[in-house]
Amino acid sequence: MADSHKGLTYKVTPKTAFVKPHELDSRILTCIVMKKNNYPEVSVLKTRPSLERIQPYKPGKPIEQLVREYGITGEIIKLASNENPLGASPNALAALSHALDEVNLYPDNSCYELINRLSEIHETPPDYITVGNGSVEIILQAALACLEPNDEVIMSEVSFIMYPIAAHIAGAVPVKIPVKDYKHDLEAILAAITDKTKIIFIDNPNNPLGSVISRSQMDAFIERVPDHVLVVLDEAYYEYIGSMDYPRSLHYVHAGRNVLVLRTFSKIYGLAGLRVGYGFANPEIIHALSKVRLPFSVNRPAQIAALAALDDEKHVDESRALNETGKMYLAKEFERLGLEYIPPYGNFVFVRFPCETGPIYKALERRGIIVRPVGDKDALRITIGTPEQNKRLIASLEEILPGTNPQHTRNTQ
Repeated sequence: MADSHKGLTYKVTPKTAFVKPHELDSRILTCIVMKKNNYPEVSVLKTRPSLERIQPYKPGKPIEQLVREYGITGEIIKLASNENPLGASPNALAALSHALDEVNLYPDNSCYELINRLSEIHETPPDYITVGNGSVEIILQAALACLEPNDEVIMSEVSFIMYPIAAHIAGAVPVKIPVKDYKHDLEAILAAITDKTKIIFIDNPNNPLGSVISRSQMDAFIERVPDHVLVVLDEAYYEYIGSMDYPRSLHYVHAGRNVLVLRTFSKIYGLAGLRVGYGFANPEIIHALSKVRLPFSVNRPAQIAALAALDDEKHVDESRALNETGKMYLAKEFERLGLEYIPPYGNFVFVRFPCETGPIYKALERRGIIVRPVGDKDALRITIGTPEQNKRLIASLEEILPGTNPQHTRNTQ
């Protein structure tokens, strides 16, 4: 059966027919419907060759998957995705329960209420602010808005995995710079800038290393970046930072620099499952991002919960205090176990082991603890949990590590 539509000739083959590859007409789009496993597959769809360079984003293992794999019935601790172990703000949960009655309505595409509250808190005009389906959506928007095929995007070799993915989606070339002393090598990044460079991604703190760039270092760096380059400062863990020497990134935006600052509700605010992130940049950049933004990308309950979470300072303070306590405990225990670690600034720790971590990772899983493998075969990224979760992690490591030797060790900075 043949037909045509808008000048395109196509042929629909019933599932009872058998079509041999040599019988296909190259001028005809052939749609073959076949029963699974009954006929050989005939593929006429070709995807973009550049997709071959993309390694799909691999998140931390969900609790449900661990249950399926091991049949675990007890409590499972997820220390893999840097979620807030205290959960969401009670204010956000209360607002969310009311919002569920309105899920039949489309969300406010402009995120008006949320953007205006962010504007008040950060003393930044609303037209300098965008909201996305997690900050990862804004990362992709930046790539789609700024990059042409074969443009270059600079990032550290060890950093958030979405940066090279976004670059490849836009057809650009990721330029990966090795880290130096477990930090972004800003001098090497500056040296790598060419006329083709359009974006530099810097996660601060670095994910998965947890190290930070200081204010003076970032100030000097921003001053030297050419005007044709957009610097994306990813500050997903901003609220956890206690250092007074942390960069004041909004000052770059207010000064008219080509800087996009990203933050999120997924970490300290405990709303990872709702997917809300936001960004600050000059209005021209925000307008460009809006052109590649999917409509209604931030759902109605997410906007309402995020708005309520912003004003729950008690929950933020408690989450930060819990994290600080966990940092001190884990640092002391890692040193006791003879494990190297990078002093953390966010809510996770990069830990090195004296052996490959694959068996350790699996052994922890069998004990109901999920952590995050990283590129280094001898390292794991571990989210800081509640006191009970942290103690269970350490007790499990004592059981797993061969010949645990409670000696002093050095941290890596």
